[in-house]
Amino acid sequence: MTIEKRLLELGIDLPTPAKAVANYVPFVVSGNLVSISGQLPMTKDGPKKGKVGVDLDVEEAEQAARLCAINIIAQLKAACGGNLERVKRIVKLGGFVNCTDGFDQQPQIVNGASNLMVEVFGDKGRHSRSAVGVNALPLNVPVEIDALVEID
Repeated sequence: MTIEKRLLELGIDLPTPAKAVANYVPFVVSGNLVSISGQLPMTKDGPKKGKVGVDLDVEEAEQAARLCAINIIAQLKAACGGNLERVKRIVKLGGFVNCTDGFDQQPQIVNGASNLMVEVFGDKGRHSRSAVGVNALPLNVPVEIDALVEID
């Protein structure tokens, strides 16, 4: 099954990749690696907002991480010239969770992105990762995730 068919099966319609809003680029292709800048949980109505432990619970934040992963895949598609079959491996995800002091469930939240990568790319979606708690993120989003991907 192709990646596009898998996305369709999962009911995922990739959005138009977000443009950079500061002095950076959305992705960099260097050799066979694609580094994707941090992606936010963007919806049709704008970014999902809030601090985990105050405004959102773990399940809501996990869904926000899934939105970040969808946006990562949209950037990845652009980096691959529209052909997601070029993906050889999701190498690493870096997850940042906007949370209260003492919150310790960052890994569960970032699973929202990790699980989607495996659902979409199968074994090629298994990756290393970090899941870090921070006191603030841009636009007051609950989670931001970046990625490193190997392509052919």
